[in-house]
Amino acid sequence: MATFLYRLGRLAFRRRGYVALLWLAVLAAVGLGALQAPGAADEEFSTPGIESQKAFDLMQERFPGAAADGATARVVFVAPDGQRVTATGHRKAIEETVTALGDGAQVAGVTDPFKADAVSKDGTTAYATVTYKVKSSQLTDAARTALDDAVDQARDTGLTVETGGSAMDSGAGPGGVAEIIGIAVAAVVLLATFGSLAAAGLPLLTAILGVGISMFTVTLLSDALGLSSSTGTLAMMLGLAVGIDYALFVVSRYREERANGRAAEEAAGLAVGTAGSAVVFAGLTVVIALAGLSVVGIPMLTKMGLTAAGAVVVAVVIALTVVPALLGFWPNAVLAGAARRREGGRRRFPFRSGRATSQDGNRDNHGTRWARLVLRRPVPVLLLAVLGLGALAVPMTQLQLGMPGDEAKSTSTTERRAYDDLAEGFGPGFNGPLTIVVDARGAADAKAAVSTVSDRIAGTKGVVSVTRAHFNKAGDTAVFTATPATSPTDDRTKTLVRTIRDERPAVESAAGASFEVTGTTALNIDVAAKVQSALVPYLVTVVGLAVVLLLVVFRSLLVPLKAALGFLLSVLAALGAVVLVFQQGHAAGLFGVAQTGPIMSLMPIFLVGIIFGLAMDYEVFLVSRMRESYVHGAPAKEAVVAGFRHSARVVVAAALIMIAVFAGFIGESESMIKMIGFGMATAVLLDAFVVRMAIVPAVLALLGDRAWRLPKWLDRLLPRVDIEGEALTRNAAPATVTDPDPTPDESVQAGV
Repeated sequence: MATFLYRLGRLAFRRRGYVALLWLAVLAAVGLGALQAPGAADEEFSTPGIESQKAFDLMQERFPGAAADGATARVVFVAPDGQRVTATGHRKAIEETVTALGDGAQVAGVTDPFKADAVSKDGTTAYATVTYKVKSSQLTDAARTALDDAVDQARDTGLTVETGGSAMDSGAGPGGVAEIIGIAVAAVVLLATFGSLAAAGLPLLTAILGVGISMFTVTLLSDALGLSSSTGTLAMMLGLAVGIDYALFVVSRYREERANGRAAEEAAGLAVGTAGSAVVFAGLTVVIALAGLSVVGIPMLTKMGLTAAGAVVVAVVIALTVVPALLGFWPNAVLAGAARRREGGRRRFPFRSGRATSQDGNRDNHGTRWARLVLRRPVPVLLLAVLGLGALAVPMTQLQLGMPGDEAKSTSTTERRAYDDLAEGFGPGFNGPLTIVVDARGAADAKAAVSTVSDRIAGTKGVVSVTRAHFNKAGDTAVFTATPATSPTDDRTKTLVRTIRDERPAVESAAGASFEVTGTTALNIDVAAKVQSALVPYLVTVVGLAVVLLLVVFRSLLVPLKAALGFLLSVLAALGAVVLVFQQGHAAGLFGVAQTGPIMSLMPIFLVGIIFGLAMDYEVFLVSRMRESYVHGAPAKEAVVAGFRHSARVVVAAALIMIAVFAGFIGESESMIKMIGFGMATAVLLDAFVVRMAIVPAVLALLGDRAWRLPKWLDRLLPRVDIEGEALTRNAAPATVTDPDPTPDESVQAGV
């Protein structure tokens, strides 16, 4: 592996012009293809295998064309204190508003609250539903403006008017602000790390190239593979993150080899052969984690994972080819200022000795001083870190999964106020009714069977009302809704759904027909249960495959196990922090959390998948240098110090960049985006600075030489991969400081 990558790095360095043209051609080809490709469709969220999805599929089969694909807006009217919406003046204002809402080319229809029985029992609240012909993302500015104008007109009459529904979702998402913040912080961190504008800019340039190719490819293939407009979100975020990390690691190793007196081409080859090997295996762990998302069984999640895995593969290949090619164009530009001045002096005075330079890589730095501190006190450091992470993980035992809706938004939004007004006027369960689908095909009397099911469910404790059943044209299937007494996110609602389903055998036996429970509330409950049940198999699959991969990389049994256990500690602690803030409300105001509630159902899976990949990046980058020093004869503890000397600064820089990228999402108004940003940033912080910087050196100090041992029978079974560059050390050209480094226009004579 190392020898092949060494040759690849030198080839890319020598043939830099061809490499650059090739990648620019790829970018242009996929870019032009993406411009001509059909636009990505809005994918419908589906979860095969759960009851809610089965019921929804049955509805689509028995009620063809009944499912409205267009956006809806629910306009809520509340009369002033002590008054009723049925009063003559208020009723006239509402009817005029309904008429105004019906105007517009994209409006399919509007329900009049006084004709549709949409007035609360106390007469204080009413609502009108606007149905559009198109989806929310396709609504024009004119349609949105017309909705706002009609609402403002009603408010002028003295009514309190708020609006909710899918039409209020602009689908804009974070708008790229987080990515811009991440790139800006990454530039500052890289500049501080390298002390060179060129060295700081090179990882950013290659990362942007990789993201561009990946996103253009997603757009190009979206129609053929059924990829939605949201599929590429994860690919963009991770492509940018790992693209910077991988280039950062290769450039750092190149600078180190140059400091040791290597010629530019030789340094590029060694950097790709050693650091590039670590990049390949780090990339493989990320790909495993992302591809493993298919274990959950949610098609959208599978597509997002595979798309992001493709972006990671692109980032790896670019780090192995484009980075050495760019180093070939500017071999000295990425060096620090002092090193560039030394290179200038060598060209003027080639007889000068480079001995002082060759020793730079062995000087103490902050990384070595921290490593020696941990090595002197491994037990206290280990106990403090493990107990701290364990304490932070305790709230995770109270984790409640769900899909936060308008109730999780800030009270400054009209959607949240509309939600609260409906809950106050019609009861908390009105915002999350249960949809009951009765399959009476085969029943002797379909209407009687449906009536029996409806009566039994209406009599269930926790149900406040049921609507009249609506039959399909064939008369063999009916749909009605049951309104719970509690809100959609209340545990009692979950218990109610479970009770209705548990009593199903008796109800179906009495009615002679079957039924299923669906609706947004039931769907969220089912998805949460499915994700929770898939979390352990996902962890076992991903961690198991990664441990096998790390066994091959480090040829050690204890190091991979330590890596996996450390990751589990950090991710559980991060989930505990999310529960503390977003579910229990501790320090919620500090992070702008307006409303606490259940944690988004997909959050744990996202957190595990993404953070596992990044954690293994840091593990491979840091421990591979320790392994390299140990293989080359350093004692176990000195190998730990050597690893921190060469890699700690790079890992810290990479972690700070990731934290900045994820933390940028905390400032978004959407609760789910805020939650993802907080969880990811916290997980990276804990994994990089507590697990990798404290627990890893402490454990390796206690294990000593045992950390690098492997049973002989297992050693014979595992393939040998030279990630430490042992073959390169034997065969590489000796360091030299007498020959000036080639400039971009000078021919390079050294062969591979």
